[in-house]
Amino acid sequence: MAENGCHLKPEEVYAPRSPPSTEPTAAEGCSSDPSGLSPSQREVLERCLHALSHAKNDSHILAALLLITRLCPAGQLDTGTLHRIFEAVGFNLPARLLVTAFRGGDSSRLPPEELISLGTALLAALSTDASMVAHPQLLSTVPLILSILENGPKWTDKQTQTLGNEAQNGSGSQTESATDSQTTSSMSALDEALACDCYQVLNAVCALPQGPEQLLTRGAVLALCRAVLIKQTLSHEKGLPLLGHLLSSSIRPRAWARHSSNLLSLLRTISQNFCRVSDQDRLEMCSQIPPFLPPPGVESESQVLKEIVGNLWASLRPLIQGKLSQEHLGLVLVVSACLLDLYGWESTGPPKFCCLLVNRACVEVRMGLEEPPGTEISPQLQHTLTACYRIMEAAMEQACSQGAVSNPAQIQTAITGLSLQQSRQVLGALEEAFSAEMYYLKQLAQTSYDDPFLFATFRSLCAWLAEETSCLKEDVIDLLPFLIGYAKSHFKGGGESKGLADWMSKMSISNSSQDGTWSREAALRYLLSALCHLSAEDGPRRVLLSLDTPAMLVDFLSKGWASLRGQSGKTVTRDPSLETACSALLNFAITEPERVRNDPCFIALETMLSEALPALLHKPRLLVLAANCCTLGLMIGRLKSTSTDPVELGQRRFFSSVLSFLLSAVQSGQASKPARISALWEEHWEEAGELWRLSLQALGGCVRAQPWITTLIRDEGWLQNIFTLLGSSGRLPDQPSQDALEEVLCAIAKQCPVCRKDISELVKSVSCGSLQGLPQLRTILVE
Repeated sequence: MAENGCHLKPEEVYAPRSPPSTEPTAAEGCSSDPSGLSPSQREVLERCLHALSHAKNDSHILAALLLITRLCPAGQLDTGTLHRIFEAVGFNLPARLLVTAFRGGDSSRLPPEELISLGTALLAALSTDASMVAHPQLLSTVPLILSILENGPKWTDKQTQTLGNEAQNGSGSQTESATDSQTTSSMSALDEALACDCYQVLNAVCALPQGPEQLLTRGAVLALCRAVLIKQTLSHEKGLPLLGHLLSSSIRPRAWARHSSNLLSLLRTISQNFCRVSDQDRLEMCSQIPPFLPPPGVESESQVLKEIVGNLWASLRPLIQGKLSQEHLGLVLVVSACLLDLYGWESTGPPKFCCLLVNRACVEVRMGLEEPPGTEISPQLQHTLTACYRIMEAAMEQACSQGAVSNPAQIQTAITGLSLQQSRQVLGALEEAFSAEMYYLKQLAQTSYDDPFLFATFRSLCAWLAEETSCLKEDVIDLLPFLIGYAKSHFKGGGESKGLADWMSKMSISNSSQDGTWSREAALRYLLSALCHLSAEDGPRRVLLSLDTPAMLVDFLSKGWASLRGQSGKTVTRDPSLETACSALLNFAITEPERVRNDPCFIALETMLSEALPALLHKPRLLVLAANCCTLGLMIGRLKSTSTDPVELGQRRFFSSVLSFLLSAVQSGQASKPARISALWEEHWEEAGELWRLSLQALGGCVRAQPWITTLIRDEGWLQNIFTLLGSSGRLPDQPSQDALEEVLCAIAKQCPVCRKDISELVKSVSCGSLQGLPQLRTILVE
């Protein structure tokens, strides 16, 4: 075989394409061959394959290939025949055919269109075999194929040289630049058969496990965008669905990050078409919209995107207000959920319409889930219900915050003008829908725990329970064994769930977890806020204790700390779920002293906190987590019995860190003014202030339970530092903080006579404050 270049003579190899006859002749008879060939045709095919494998140059190869394709179309060739062709030809020949066509010149006497047609036909045939699609040489031709689809077969010399070298070298390496440059050649319409072959190759690559990634790095998103926008051959019929598939996969955020302007132009075109057509055609087009919307948070400030979303809502409103079949209503609800993900209720419409949208979603959930046990939910209905869950979640956040929207971030997503009556109606519809979710979850067995739709239902219910646990309380308590069992099962399973990630992506569900992946521990993360509420109530807490919930929370906290421990500086990432887990454990520590004293998991927790707090002092970004750890450790410490045993090093280090941490919250005020909250704590005071006060109160309890702490307080000079910070006013900036500080000072003074003497001397000194703001402490000192 000639390895360098394609030395082709048209009189040797060229023959016009004609479809093979599907009717066997009388002489041939019927065939049982998998390719539909008669015995005589199979014999000719074998001769061609023999000639192909023994060809001495490209001309002989092409002649044999042309005969083979005339006997049997590429799409009908069986796997064995394809492998024999590949062994004889490889991927190098079709790549050289394309390069020869693009470069032009005198090396070939065939028209470039024929070379391109032959090359893409070969690639299309070989790509029908899944084992060949991932071959590096086939992947190296992807930029060439994308260029054909985007620009047609005519290329400038510079572009051809770049792509040709990549294809011949078999690199195909990350060549988004190949399609970035604008061609200066004249546009020409592609032959449909040629376009079909190109899309066959791209679709085959896309079907690979890493297919979307392979196409993204080779410039597929940009090339397909441009092909659709300039209305290239088959770009609407085949290019748009392929692009939609790519944007529904895990590459979606990166595709938008790299090509936002092109994707916005495409979205505008799609939305304009959507808004122009009749209501009936619009219903059929609904499924086209979600894949092309950006992920939430991307392009959120874009006026172009806001305009597009507003126009889409204007076109959707008549559909939602009309009478629709279940199938069409499902499509409309999916689009609505995706638009809500982008801008909340900002441009949805008037309050009456918003209530109607929520009501329709809630009715669909009830109808879909309140079926007899054992009823299977179809994939299409799962898609619809998942969209309804997102609409319900958005409505629940709005209804629960109505009348108390003080955060500017909430105002943006608020339903403007929602009355109190409408808010109550929305909550009533939501309550019925979430009741249906609980009914559905009660029917499920443990064998279905890996079902992604079950995860979506669980996630939706957790969002409700995070805001509202007083409604349906008995139903919630009855469901707790399932909720804990499900979260525990996934948490112990660990790791990222690829199937879950793929399903969530197909459902257009965005992920807000810290690492950007759908991990199995996400189930517990969603449940944490509900556990925080439920652990504060006697009835639910008893059930949670019977299910060994504290041990699960301790495991979660320990795992989270192990991940944070190695981070430092700007790499430190706050994880609010760890803070929520601390809050739930704090409820148990406050209300269940006997359980805390006897449960081994709390001993493990105490050890972990003794390690974590000293390290957290040096991670200012994690101050709220540090405040939670400090408070939780002190609440456990106050329950300990007085012991004469030597103090463990870990305990001494923990309480030393506690004293430093509590002191860091305050700084001296000016002149006779009260002390101020330090700059380090100020931005977190709304979240951490109450924890600081609780810590001071718990420290007083620890001083009473473990007298050795007063020695540490004196050794650390903590009292001296506190009174110095209080200054001449002797006061903190607010009364609750003042009361909490006085409580711990009183406990220290009562427990330790030496400390009481120290306090008296500090008060008398000129540099320290008076006792006017500490009346209880003053009483103790004069006794």
